[in-house]
Amino acid sequence: MQYNTISVKATREYDICIGRGILAGIGDMISPILGKCRLAVLTDSNVDALYGSTMMEYLASAGYDACKYVIPAGEASKCAENLLAFLTFLAQEQLTRSDAVVAFGGGVVGDLGGLSASLYLRGVKYIQVPTTLLAAVDSSVGGKTAIDIPAGKNLVGSFYQPSLVCCDTALMDSLPSDIYRDGCAEVIKYGMILDARLYDTLHTIPFDREAVVARCIEIKRDVVQQDEFDNGVRGLLNFGHTFGHAIEKLSDFGVSHGEAVAKGMVIAARIAPLCGLCDVADELSALLLQYGFDITCGYSANEIYNALLSDKKRRGGNISVILPRAIGECVLYDMPVEELKGLLQKVM
Repeated sequence: MQYNTISVKATREYDICIGRGILAGIGDMISPILGKCRLAVLTDSNVDALYGSTMMEYLASAGYDACKYVIPAGEASKCAENLLAFLTFLAQEQLTRSDAVVAFGGGVVGDLGGLSASLYLRGVKYIQVPTTLLAAVDSSVGGKTAIDIPAGKNLVGSFYQPSLVCCDTALMDSLPSDIYRDGCAEVIKYGMILDARLYDTLHTIPFDREAVVARCIEIKRDVVQQDEFDNGVRGLLNFGHTFGHAIEKLSDFGVSHGEAVAKGMVIAARIAPLCGLCDVADELSALLLQYGFDITCGYSANEIYNALLSDKKRRGGNISVILPRAIGECVLYDMPVEELKGLLQKVM
């Protein structure tokens, strides 16, 4: 079976396998890494209805004894209650330290599965099998795992690298258009922060999915290898997310992650020239509109400001905001939170 392999050298070295139709070979990919062990598959109700039986059949045919746990689809499932419920399931199934978790789904499943694996028995291995464009290019790679709590998004989590990422781009064929579009926001983000050539190719719709996914993963791999624990350059990957997470929180997650990031990128681009950087807000807005994003915010500057005070990138009285210097180049811009409040009031 043919697929592209990208290797990540972090605290745990692992491969990301990218190709169309490669899920059928998942057992052969897992075997050299884990040997014969028990697997606990975490998935959501949408993915389970489409591919749950197929995944279990592929694992069984490769000789794996696998059990399955299904959570309701949606961001609301990335919560403490489901974390504890899945950990309890792992214990009831008597998984041991030589066994592993398979996170089979989008970002919610990947985050919850990864965090569960990091906690169960103080750490078992896990495999990421992303089913959405967003998860494939972003959340399945790099080892960030988390759940949401009422105070904010992704505030409880760990850095815990997977042992393998299997990215079958054919799984994205069944995505609703709005879910696929969510992933496009992250793809555009990668072009904005570090690759003007990638950004330029995105004006052609549809883009070459396999090539674009691979390029985004290469960019994230390079950043993660430089700054695995998010103390510096990895912050660039949060372009649009500081404001996006605030919008998600204010909407009680009624605004999807990709839609919120699109709005957040526009806000950041509008702030940039006020900080002596470039003005690419109109150019970026035009591309996002081309993909069908609603880039209006719907919340006031004060509402956004109050919501982002719990953001992970805040350190004491300062906050780090990612702003564009040019298409394909962003910078980390530290400022007092009060200064950010004033900037928000000028652009909103």
